[in-house]
Amino acid sequence: MTPQELKNSILQFAIQGKLVEQRPEEGTAEELFARIQQEKQRLIAEKKIKKDKPMPVITEDEKPFDIPESWNWVRLGDISTYDHRKEKISANEITKDMWSLDLEDIEKESGKIINICKASERKISGDKVRFYRGQILYSKLRPYLKKILVAPDDGICSSEMVPFNLYGNIDSRYAVYFLKSPHVDFIINSVTYGVKMPRVGTDTMIELPFPLPPLAEQKRIVAKIEELLPYIDRYEQAWSKLELFNTRFPEDMKKSLLQYAIQGKLVEQRPEEGTAEELFAQIQEEKQRLIAEKKIKKEKSLPEITEDEKPFDIPDSWKWVRFSDVIDVRDGTHDTPKYVLKGVPLVTSKNLVSGKIDFDTAKLISETDAAAINMRSEVNTGDILFAMIGTIGNPVLVKKDREFCIKNMALFKPIDNRLFNMSYLLLFLQKEQEQMKKVQVVGFNRLCL
Repeated sequence: MTPQELKNSILQFAIQGKLVEQRPEEGTAEELFARIQQEKQRLIAEKKIKKDKPMPVITEDEKPFDIPESWNWVRLGDISTYDHRKEKISANEITKDMWSLDLEDIEKESGKIINICKASERKISGDKVRFYRGQILYSKLRPYLKKILVAPDDGICSSEMVPFNLYGNIDSRYAVYFLKSPHVDFIINSVTYGVKMPRVGTDTMIELPFPLPPLAEQKRIVAKIEELLPYIDRYEQAWSKLELFNTRFPEDMKKSLLQYAIQGKLVEQRPEEGTAEELFAQIQEEKQRLIAEKKIKKEKSLPEITEDEKPFDIPDSWKWVRFSDVIDVRDGTHDTPKYVLKGVPLVTSKNLVSGKIDFDTAKLISETDAAAINMRSEVNTGDILFAMIGTIGNPVLVKKDREFCIKNMALFKPIDNRLFNMSYLLLFLQKEQEQMKKVQVVGFNRLCL
Protein backbone atom coordinates (compact mmCIF):
# COMPACT_ATOMS: atom_id res chain seq x y z
CA MET A 1 0.00 0.00 0.00
CA THR A 2 1.40 3.38 -1.00
CA PRO A 3 1.47 6.27 1.53
CA GLN A 4 -1.28 8.03 -0.43
CA GLU A 5 -3.43 4.89 -0.42
CA LEU A 6 -2.94 4.59 3.34
CA LYS A 7 -3.88 8.24 3.86
CA ASN A 8 -6.91 7.82 1.61
CA SER A 9 -8.02 4.80 3.64
CA ILE A 10 -7.77 6.76 6.88
CA LEU A 11 -9.78 9.68 5.45
CA GLN A 12 -12.39 7.32 4.06
CA PHE A 13 -12.71 5.59 7.43
CA ALA A 14 -13.01 9.00 9.07
CA ILE A 15 -15.94 10.22 6.94
CA GLN A 16 -17.72 6.87 7.29
CA GLY A 17 -17.65 7.01 11.08
CA LYS A 18 -15.20 4.11 11.40
CA LEU A 19 -12.13 5.92 12.70
CA VAL A 20 -13.36 6.64 16.23
CA GLU A 21 -16.22 5.23 18.30
CA GLN A 22 -19.59 6.92 18.68
CA ARG A 23 -20.61 8.14 22.14
CA PRO A 24 -24.32 8.58 22.97
CA GLU A 25 -23.56 11.38 25.44
CA GLU A 26 -22.26 13.54 22.56
CA GLY A 27 -25.75 13.91 21.08
CA THR A 28 -26.67 13.50 17.42
CA ALA A 29 -26.01 15.25 14.13
CA GLU A 30 -29.78 15.72 13.79
CA GLU A 31 -29.72 17.94 16.85
CA LEU A 32 -26.69 19.81 15.49
CA PHE A 33 -28.39 20.35 12.14
CA ALA A 34 -31.49 21.73 13.88
CA ARG A 35 -29.29 24.27 15.71
CA ILE A 36 -27.68 25.21 12.40
CA GLN A 37 -31.10 25.94 10.90
CA GLN A 38 -31.94 28.11 13.88
CA GLU A 39 -28.66 29.99 13.48
CA LYS A 40 -29.30 30.57 9.79
CA GLN A 41 -32.82 31.88 10.48
CA ARG A 42 -31.40 34.30 13.05
CA LEU A 43 -28.76 35.58 10.61
CA ILE A 44 -31.42 35.99 7.92
CA ALA A 45 -33.60 37.95 10.33
CA GLU A 46 -30.63 40.16 11.19
CA LYS A 47 -30.03 40.60 7.43
CA LYS A 48 -26.49 39.29 7.77
CA ILE A 49 -27.11 36.59 5.17
CA LYS A 50 -29.70 36.16 2.45
CA LYS A 51 -32.33 33.46 2.49
CA ASP A 52 -31.14 30.48 0.44
CA LYS A 53 -33.24 28.55 -2.00
CA PRO A 54 -34.32 25.24 -0.45
CA MET A 55 -31.86 22.45 -1.23
CA PRO A 56 -33.29 19.19 -2.63
CA VAL A 57 -33.69 16.36 -0.14
CA ILE A 58 -30.89 13.80 -0.32
CA THR A 59 -32.24 10.60 -1.84
CA GLU A 60 -31.11 7.12 -0.85
CA ASP A 61 -29.40 6.76 -4.22
CA GLU A 62 -27.23 9.80 -3.46
CA LYS A 63 -25.88 8.35 -0.23
CA PRO A 64 -22.56 6.77 -1.26
CA PHE A 65 -22.01 4.75 1.92
CA ASP A 66 -23.56 3.96 5.29
CA ILE A 67 -22.88 6.25 8.27
CA PRO A 68 -23.58 5.79 12.01
CA GLU A 69 -27.13 6.34 13.26
CA SER A 70 -26.00 9.39 15.22
CA TRP A 71 -24.77 11.04 12.01
CA ASN A 72 -26.81 12.83 9.36
CA TRP A 73 -26.52 13.32 5.62
CA VAL A 74 -26.74 17.02 4.71
CA ARG A 75 -25.69 19.07 1.71
CA LEU A 76 -22.61 21.28 1.88
CA GLY A 77 -24.78 24.25 0.90
CA ASP A 78 -27.03 23.66 3.93
CA ILE A 79 -24.18 24.03 6.41
CA SER A 80 -21.87 26.55 4.70
CA THR A 81 -21.66 29.87 2.89
CA TYR A 82 -19.98 28.32 -0.15
CA ASP A 83 -22.42 29.88 -2.63
CA HIS A 84 -22.64 33.28 -0.90
CA ARG A 85 -21.31 36.34 -2.70
CA LYS A 86 -17.59 36.76 -2.04
CA GLU A 87 -16.20 39.98 -0.64
CA LYS A 88 -14.30 41.66 -3.47
CA ILE A 89 -11.54 44.21 -3.01
CA SER A 90 -10.32 46.42 -5.85
CA ALA A 91 -6.64 46.87 -6.66
CA ASN A 92 -6.55 50.46 -5.36
CA GLU A 93 -7.97 49.35 -1.99
CA ILE A 94 -5.30 46.72 -1.41
CA THR A 95 -2.67 47.83 1.09
CA LYS A 96 0.98 46.85 0.80
CA ASP A 97 1.03 44.79 3.99
CA MET A 98 -1.95 42.57 3.08
CA TRP A 99 -1.19 38.86 2.71
CA SER A 100 -1.58 37.95 -0.98
CA LEU A 101 -2.19 34.23 -1.46
CA ASP A 102 -1.72 32.60 -4.89
CA LEU A 103 -2.54 29.01 -5.77
CA GLU A 104 1.17 28.39 -6.34
CA ASP A 105 1.76 29.21 -2.66
CA ILE A 106 -0.18 26.12 -1.60
CA GLU A 107 1.30 22.64 -1.63
CA LYS A 108 -0.86 20.11 -3.45
CA GLU A 109 -2.45 17.30 -1.41
CA SER A 110 -1.27 18.62 1.96
CA GLY A 111 -2.69 22.14 1.59
CA LYS A 112 0.34 23.56 3.40
CA ILE A 113 1.36 27.17 2.82
CA ILE A 114 4.80 26.98 1.19
CA ASN A 115 5.24 30.66 0.35
CA ILE A 116 3.97 33.83 2.06
CA CYS A 117 4.01 37.13 0.18
CA LYS A 118 2.68 40.57 0.92
CA ALA A 119 0.75 42.50 -1.72
CA SER A 120 3.75 44.80 -2.13
CA GLU A 121 5.80 41.82 -3.32
CA ARG A 122 3.37 40.94 -6.10
CA LYS A 123 2.17 42.58 -9.26
CA ILE A 124 -1.55 42.87 -8.60
CA SER A 125 -4.07 43.94 -11.21
CA GLY A 126 -7.84 43.66 -11.04
CA ASP A 127 -10.11 42.73 -8.18
CA LYS A 128 -9.21 40.17 -5.55
CA VAL A 129 -11.27 38.21 -3.03
CA ARG A 130 -10.92 38.82 0.69
CA PHE A 131 -10.72 35.94 3.15
CA TYR A 132 -10.50 35.84 6.92
CA ARG A 133 -8.77 33.71 9.48
CA GLY A 134 -10.65 30.47 10.16
CA GLN A 135 -12.43 30.36 6.80
CA ILE A 136 -12.02 27.32 4.55
CA LEU A 137 -10.19 28.11 1.31
CA TYR A 138 -11.12 25.80 -1.55
CA SER A 139 -9.44 25.88 -4.96
CA LYS A 140 -12.13 25.31 -7.56
CA LEU A 141 -9.43 25.35 -10.28
CA ARG A 142 -7.86 21.93 -10.85
CA PRO A 143 -9.52 20.48 -7.75
CA TYR A 144 -7.59 17.21 -8.15
CA LEU A 145 -4.60 19.06 -6.62
CA LYS A 146 -6.56 19.26 -3.35
CA LYS A 147 -5.37 22.75 -2.46
CA ILE A 148 -7.73 23.07 0.49
CA LEU A 149 -6.95 24.58 3.88
CA VAL A 150 -8.19 26.56 6.84
CA ALA A 151 -6.92 30.15 6.50
CA PRO A 152 -4.39 30.87 9.28
CA ASP A 153 -4.81 34.64 8.85
CA ASP A 154 -6.66 37.35 6.91
CA GLY A 155 -5.64 37.99 3.32
CA ILE A 156 -6.57 38.30 -0.32
CA CYS A 157 -6.66 35.71 -3.10
CA SER A 158 -7.80 35.22 -6.69
CA SER A 159 -11.38 34.34 -7.58
CA GLU A 160 -10.20 30.78 -8.31
CA MET A 161 -10.25 30.23 -4.55
CA VAL A 162 -13.51 30.11 -2.65
CA PRO A 163 -13.43 31.27 0.99
CA PHE A 164 -16.42 30.07 3.00
CA ASN A 165 -17.66 29.62 6.55
CA LEU A 166 -19.44 26.77 8.28
CA TYR A 167 -22.47 27.16 10.53
CA GLY A 168 -23.00 25.68 13.96
CA ASN A 169 -19.31 25.68 14.94
CA ILE A 170 -18.72 22.71 12.66
CA ASP A 171 -15.02 21.85 12.84
CA SER A 172 -13.45 23.35 9.72
CA ARG A 173 -10.63 20.82 9.82
CA TYR A 174 -13.14 17.95 9.61
CA ALA A 175 -14.68 19.61 6.53
CA VAL A 176 -11.24 19.99 4.94
CA TYR A 177 -10.46 16.29 5.49
CA PHE A 178 -13.85 15.43 4.01
CA LEU A 179 -13.13 17.53 0.90
CA LYS A 180 -9.76 15.78 0.53
CA SER A 181 -11.21 12.30 0.88
CA PRO A 182 -10.97 9.88 -2.08
CA HIS A 183 -14.77 9.76 -2.32
CA VAL A 184 -15.08 13.53 -2.85
CA ASP A 185 -12.01 13.58 -5.08
CA PHE A 186 -13.69 11.06 -7.39
CA ILE A 187 -17.07 12.83 -7.40
CA ILE A 188 -15.66 16.31 -8.02
CA ASN A 189 -13.20 15.38 -10.73
CA SER A 190 -15.79 13.39 -12.64
CA VAL A 191 -17.89 16.54 -13.18
CA THR A 192 -15.30 19.28 -13.69
CA TYR A 193 -15.52 21.37 -16.84
CA GLY A 194 -12.69 22.73 -19.00
CA VAL A 195 -9.98 20.55 -20.52
CA LYS A 196 -6.71 22.43 -19.90
CA MET A 197 -7.82 24.23 -16.73
CA PRO A 198 -10.65 22.13 -15.23
CA ARG A 199 -12.92 23.76 -12.66
CA VAL A 200 -15.72 22.59 -10.41
CA GLY A 201 -19.06 24.41 -10.53
CA THR A 202 -20.78 26.02 -7.55
CA ASP A 203 -23.91 23.87 -7.89
CA THR A 204 -21.81 20.71 -7.70
CA MET A 205 -20.23 21.90 -4.47
CA ILE A 206 -23.33 23.11 -2.64
CA GLU A 207 -25.28 19.95 -3.55
CA LEU A 208 -22.45 17.69 -2.37
CA PRO A 209 -23.77 15.20 0.25
CA PHE A 210 -21.87 15.77 3.49
CA PRO A 211 -21.69 13.13 6.29
CA LEU A 212 -22.26 15.22 9.43
CA PRO A 213 -21.16 13.82 12.83
CA PRO A 214 -21.93 15.36 16.24
CA LEU A 215 -19.57 18.23 17.13
CA ALA A 216 -17.57 16.39 19.77
CA GLU A 217 -17.05 13.44 17.45
CA GLN A 218 -15.83 15.76 14.69
CA LYS A 219 -13.10 17.00 16.99
CA ARG A 220 -12.13 13.46 18.00
CA ILE A 221 -11.97 12.44 14.33
CA VAL A 222 -9.68 15.39 13.57
CA ALA A 223 -7.50 14.59 16.58
CA LYS A 224 -7.15 10.96 15.48
CA ILE A 225 -6.27 11.92 11.89
CA GLU A 226 -3.65 14.40 13.09
CA GLU A 227 -2.26 11.79 15.46
CA LEU A 228 -1.83 9.38 12.54
CA LEU A 229 -0.46 11.82 9.94
CA PRO A 230 3.11 11.92 11.37
CA TYR A 231 3.20 8.12 11.17
CA ILE A 232 2.08 8.31 7.54
CA ASP A 233 4.87 10.81 6.87
CA ARG A 234 7.42 8.45 8.39
CA TYR A 235 5.93 5.57 6.41
CA GLU A 236 6.20 7.66 3.24
CA GLN A 237 9.90 8.31 3.86
CA ALA A 238 10.57 4.60 4.38
CA TRP A 239 8.40 3.67 1.41
CA SER A 240 10.22 6.15 -0.86
CA LYS A 241 13.57 4.68 0.13
CA LEU A 242 12.26 1.18 -0.54
CA GLU A 243 10.88 2.24 -3.94
CA LEU A 244 14.25 3.76 -4.84
CA PHE A 245 15.98 0.57 -3.73
CA ASN A 246 13.56 -1.59 -5.74
CA THR A 247 14.07 0.63 -8.78
CA ARG A 248 17.83 0.46 -8.57
CA PHE A 249 18.10 -3.13 -7.34
CA PRO A 250 17.88 -4.90 -10.74
CA GLU A 251 20.53 -2.63 -12.28
CA ASP A 252 22.76 -2.72 -9.19
CA MET A 253 22.41 -6.48 -9.00
CA LYS A 254 23.26 -6.80 -12.69
CA LYS A 255 26.38 -4.66 -12.21
CA SER A 256 27.43 -6.75 -9.21
CA LEU A 257 26.94 -10.01 -11.10
CA LEU A 258 28.88 -8.72 -14.10
CA GLN A 259 31.69 -7.51 -11.83
CA TYR A 260 31.89 -10.89 -10.13
CA ALA A 261 31.82 -12.61 -13.52
CA ILE A 262 34.78 -10.71 -15.04
CA GLN A 263 36.77 -11.04 -11.81
CA GLY A 264 36.39 -14.82 -11.76
CA LYS A 265 34.24 -14.82 -8.61
CA LEU A 266 30.93 -15.95 -10.05
CA VAL A 267 31.82 -19.61 -10.62
CA GLU A 268 34.62 -21.82 -9.30
CA GLN A 269 37.81 -22.53 -11.25
CA ARG A 270 38.43 -26.15 -12.27
CA PRO A 271 42.01 -27.37 -12.94
CA GLU A 272 40.79 -29.92 -15.48
CA GLU A 273 39.56 -27.09 -17.71
CA GLY A 274 43.11 -25.92 -18.40
CA THR A 275 44.43 -22.35 -18.26
CA ALA A 276 43.94 -19.12 -20.15
CA GLU A 277 47.65 -19.23 -21.01
CA GLU A 278 47.06 -22.44 -22.97
CA LEU A 279 43.96 -20.97 -24.63
CA PHE A 280 45.89 -17.83 -25.55
CA ALA A 281 48.55 -19.93 -27.28
CA GLN A 282 45.89 -21.70 -29.36
CA ILE A 283 44.31 -18.37 -30.37
CA GLN A 284 47.71 -17.00 -31.42
CA GLU A 285 48.34 -20.10 -33.53
CA GLU A 286 44.96 -19.69 -35.26
CA LYS A 287 45.58 -15.97 -35.70
CA GLN A 288 48.92 -16.58 -37.44
CA ARG A 289 47.24 -19.07 -39.79
CA LEU A 290 44.55 -16.52 -40.74
CA ILE A 291 47.23 -13.85 -41.32
CA ALA A 292 49.15 -16.24 -43.54
CA GLU A 293 45.96 -16.90 -45.53
CA LYS A 294 45.40 -13.10 -45.71
CA LYS A 295 42.00 -13.43 -44.07
CA ILE A 296 42.97 -10.92 -41.37
CA LYS A 297 45.63 -8.24 -41.28
CA LYS A 298 48.77 -8.43 -39.19
CA GLU A 299 48.63 -5.90 -36.37
CA LYS A 300 51.50 -3.88 -34.99
CA SER A 301 53.05 -5.35 -31.85
CA LEU A 302 51.54 -3.87 -28.70
CA PRO A 303 53.34 -3.30 -25.37
CA GLU A 304 53.05 -5.77 -22.53
CA ILE A 305 50.29 -5.06 -20.03
CA THR A 306 51.76 -3.36 -16.96
CA GLU A 307 50.59 -3.94 -13.39
CA ASP A 308 49.16 -0.41 -13.32
CA GLU A 309 46.87 -1.25 -16.23
CA LYS A 310 45.27 -4.22 -14.47
CA PRO A 311 42.11 -2.85 -12.79
CA PHE A 312 41.55 -5.84 -10.49
CA ASP A 313 42.92 -9.24 -9.51
CA ILE A 314 41.93 -12.33 -11.48
CA PRO A 315 42.38 -16.06 -10.75
CA ASP A 316 45.78 -17.68 -11.40
CA SER A 317 44.33 -19.70 -14.27
CA TRP A 318 43.20 -16.51 -16.08
CA LYS A 319 45.32 -14.13 -18.18
CA TRP A 320 45.21 -10.42 -18.99
CA VAL A 321 45.35 -9.81 -22.76
CA ARG A 322 44.78 -6.94 -25.13
CA PHE A 323 41.73 -6.86 -27.37
CA SER A 324 43.60 -7.31 -30.62
CA ASP A 325 45.44 -10.34 -29.17
CA VAL A 326 42.25 -12.41 -29.15
CA ILE A 327 39.71 -10.40 -31.20
CA ASP A 328 39.65 -9.16 -34.78
CA VAL A 329 38.93 -5.46 -34.28
CA ARG A 330 37.50 -3.55 -37.25
CA ASP A 331 35.24 -0.62 -37.91
CA GLY A 332 32.65 0.42 -40.48
CA THR A 333 32.90 3.00 -43.19
CA HIS A 334 33.59 6.61 -42.24
CA ASP A 335 32.26 7.94 -45.53
CA THR A 336 28.68 8.99 -46.13
CA PRO A 337 27.25 7.03 -49.08
CA LYS A 338 24.33 8.32 -51.09
CA TYR A 339 21.03 7.44 -49.42
CA VAL A 340 18.29 5.78 -51.44
CA LEU A 341 14.62 4.95 -50.91
CA LYS A 342 15.11 1.20 -51.37
CA GLY A 343 18.27 -0.65 -50.57
CA VAL A 344 20.48 -2.00 -47.76
CA PRO A 345 20.24 -0.59 -44.19
CA LEU A 346 23.28 1.44 -43.09
CA VAL A 347 23.52 0.92 -39.33
CA THR A 348 25.13 3.68 -37.26
CA SER A 349 25.65 4.20 -33.53
CA LYS A 350 22.20 5.71 -33.08
CA ASN A 351 20.63 2.47 -34.32
CA LEU A 352 22.04 0.47 -31.38
CA VAL A 353 19.25 0.50 -28.81
CA SER A 354 18.91 -1.64 -25.66
CA GLY A 355 21.08 -4.45 -26.96
CA LYS A 356 19.38 -4.61 -30.38
CA ILE A 357 19.65 -3.05 -33.82
CA ASP A 358 16.81 -0.68 -34.63
CA PHE A 359 16.46 -1.07 -38.38
CA ASP A 360 13.32 1.10 -38.47
CA THR A 361 15.41 4.27 -38.12
CA ALA A 362 18.31 3.16 -40.33
CA LYS A 363 18.85 4.93 -43.65
CA LEU A 364 19.26 2.89 -46.85
CA ILE A 365 22.12 2.77 -49.35
CA SER A 366 22.53 1.00 -52.68
CA GLU A 367 23.63 -2.63 -52.87
CA THR A 368 26.77 -1.53 -54.71
CA ASP A 369 27.82 0.81 -51.88
CA ALA A 370 26.92 -1.81 -49.30
CA ALA A 371 29.08 -4.42 -51.04
CA ALA A 372 32.04 -2.03 -51.03
CA ILE A 373 31.66 -1.39 -47.28
CA ASN A 374 31.30 -5.10 -46.52
CA MET A 375 34.54 -5.89 -48.31
CA ARG A 376 36.38 -4.68 -45.20
CA SER A 377 33.75 -4.88 -42.44
CA GLU A 378 31.08 -7.44 -43.18
CA VAL A 379 29.01 -8.24 -40.09
CA ASN A 380 28.11 -11.84 -39.26
CA THR A 381 26.11 -13.61 -36.60
CA GLY A 382 28.14 -13.75 -33.39
CA ASP A 383 29.97 -10.47 -34.04
CA ILE A 384 29.62 -7.55 -31.63
CA LEU A 385 28.84 -3.98 -32.64
CA PHE A 386 29.92 -1.13 -30.37
CA ALA A 387 29.04 2.57 -30.70
CA MET A 388 32.03 4.86 -31.25
CA ILE A 389 30.19 8.16 -31.75
CA GLY A 390 27.66 9.87 -29.46
CA THR A 391 26.93 7.66 -26.47
CA ILE A 392 29.92 5.32 -26.39
CA GLY A 393 28.88 1.72 -25.80
CA ASN A 394 25.49 0.06 -26.31
CA PRO A 395 27.10 -3.26 -27.36
CA VAL A 396 24.99 -5.60 -29.52
CA LEU A 397 25.69 -9.30 -30.09
CA VAL A 398 24.54 -9.75 -33.68
CA LYS A 399 21.93 -12.30 -34.71
CA LYS A 400 21.90 -11.58 -38.41
CA ASP A 401 18.54 -12.01 -40.11
CA ARG A 402 19.10 -9.59 -43.00
CA GLU A 403 21.83 -7.91 -44.98
CA PHE A 404 23.16 -4.60 -43.63
CA CYS A 405 26.40 -2.66 -43.32
CA ILE A 406 27.86 -0.35 -40.68
CA LYS A 407 29.23 3.16 -40.36
CA ASN A 408 31.25 4.83 -37.56
CA MET A 409 31.18 1.94 -35.11
CA ALA A 410 33.50 -0.74 -33.80
CA LEU A 411 33.12 -4.30 -35.07
CA PHE A 412 34.50 -7.13 -32.92
CA LYS A 413 34.87 -10.47 -34.72
CA PRO A 414 36.06 -13.71 -33.13
CA ILE A 415 39.31 -15.14 -34.47
CA ASP A 416 37.86 -18.60 -33.80
CA ASN A 417 34.43 -19.22 -32.30
CA ARG A 418 35.67 -22.54 -30.91
CA LEU A 419 38.33 -20.75 -28.85
CA PHE A 420 36.51 -17.62 -27.68
CA ASN A 421 32.98 -17.02 -26.36
CA MET A 422 31.64 -13.72 -27.69
CA SER A 423 28.83 -13.71 -25.10
CA TYR A 424 31.50 -13.41 -22.43
CA LEU A 425 32.99 -10.44 -24.29
CA LEU A 426 29.50 -8.87 -24.39
CA LEU A 427 29.27 -9.14 -20.59
CA PHE A 428 32.69 -7.53 -20.26
CA LEU A 429 31.68 -4.65 -22.54
CA GLN A 430 28.43 -4.10 -20.64
CA LYS A 431 30.30 -3.91 -17.35
CA GLU A 432 33.30 -1.86 -18.41
CA GLN A 433 31.43 1.06 -20.00
CA GLU A 434 33.66 3.69 -18.38
CA GLN A 435 36.83 1.90 -19.45
CA MET A 436 35.50 1.54 -22.99
CA LYS A 437 35.10 5.31 -23.29
CA LYS A 438 38.90 5.44 -23.41
CA VAL A 439 38.64 4.33 -27.02
CA GLN A 440 38.59 8.02 -27.87
CA VAL A 441 42.19 8.22 -26.64
CA VAL A 442 44.01 4.86 -26.91
CA GLY A 443 41.96 2.82 -29.38
CA PHE A 444 40.32 -0.56 -28.87
CA ASN A 445 43.37 -2.63 -29.72
CA ARG A 446 45.23 -1.60 -26.57
CA LEU A 447 42.37 -2.13 -24.11
CA CYS A 448 42.80 -4.91 -21.59
CA LEU A 449 40.47 -7.91 -21.40
